[in-house]
Amino acid sequence: MGARKVIVVGAGMVGLSCAWSLQEYGIEVEVLDKAAAGSGASWGNAGYLAPAFTVPLPEPSILRYGIRAVLDRHSPVRLPPRADPELARFLLRLSRNCTSAHWSRAMAGYRVLNERIFESFDAQLADGVRGEVHTADVLAAFAGAAEATGLQHELDGVVASGQQVDLELLTGEQARNAEPNLSGRIGLAMRVRGQRYLDPVAYAGALAASVRARGGTITEQVPVSAVRRSGGRIRARCADGAREADAVVLASGAWLPELAAAHGVRMPQFGGRGYSFTIPLREPLRSPLYFPTARAALAPRGDRVRVAGVMEFQRPDAPLDPARITATVRSLRPLLAGADWSDIRDQWVGARPLSADGIPLVGPSATEGVYIAGGHGMWGVTLGPLTGKLLAEHMATGATGPELDWLRPTR
Repeated sequence: MGARKVIVVGAGMVGLSCAWSLQEYGIEVEVLDKAAAGSGASWGNAGYLAPAFTVPLPEPSILRYGIRAVLDRHSPVRLPPRADPELARFLLRLSRNCTSAHWSRAMAGYRVLNERIFESFDAQLADGVRGEVHTADVLAAFAGAAEATGLQHELDGVVASGQQVDLELLTGEQARNAEPNLSGRIGLAMRVRGQRYLDPVAYAGALAASVRARGGTITEQVPVSAVRRSGGRIRARCADGAREADAVVLASGAWLPELAAAHGVRMPQFGGRGYSFTIPLREPLRSPLYFPTARAALAPRGDRVRVAGVMEFQRPDAPLDPARITATVRSLRPLLAGADWSDIRDQWVGARPLSADGIPLVGPSATEGVYIAGGHGMWGVTLGPLTGKLLAEHMATGATGPELDWLRPTR
């Protein structure tokens, strides 16, 4: 496209990765964010880089589980107390996609992306991003075999798509030998080998530092209220005045619909808010630990562990609800023997940008020069670098592979 300057709206893992990859082609970038770089959904993420678990959200069990969950005030899924037409539209479209056929088709696309997750991070690390990525198994723990059927069915679907999964079943005793912080309530575990994890806060900081070191600008605390094309240029209306560039990438997470709707992006989206916090454990966590029944993912953070979970359908800017933290603690307390629940810190809530078909939105919009990078749901950290690589390659060279056709924002 011949762009010399590009504005990226959103400084999370996706937006920063887009900026970084555009710099690979010598393009000048400025990243704008309404808050601080890396402070959105990237900040409280557990940090799993786990292709085995990177799957479409809509599938049949979501409907069965969701109806029960929203009626249980202690469950990790919550709807807002008042009617929300935008949410109703999103959930209606989501429910229509909760079929085995849709999940299998979407998983075929995810498989293509999943095969490139690690290489996309390796490329950043090899070319100046001073972050850390750790290789580790993910241990999924259950009270008994009945609880494990859902995840087993999901992993069977992943394998059926053609993706490799190195899975080992463990007894409760073997699971506790592998992870001493597990309680005696754990009767079964699945060890998924060959995954990775990182600290999203540290990695996003390293990515931002690399963008700056290469001459890019990251401007924080500057909301963008509109983007339009005028006179062959793209003009962004910002809180501190207008900016012009040859192109704009909209990577504003849960706030993407506010800017993207004017550019032909019609796929319903909504922010599924996740909660997280940190606690100390009696022994350091040896590897990422996942409790599917509690919908909670745990990952090492120095001498503490970050606990991430909950799916709350609420407006992105709504305040943190302490009851969601309490619900997570209640569900995990019987499963963890080594946790100090009296020392909960770093409580956080953030909106994960969900698309109603469970597929990210990446590529050109209906407006020339306006590009979209969003809708990643829980996988913004995982798929951020690959998204940046694919989109930057298209913007710089015009190349459009099967990945971008599947991720088309105007579908």
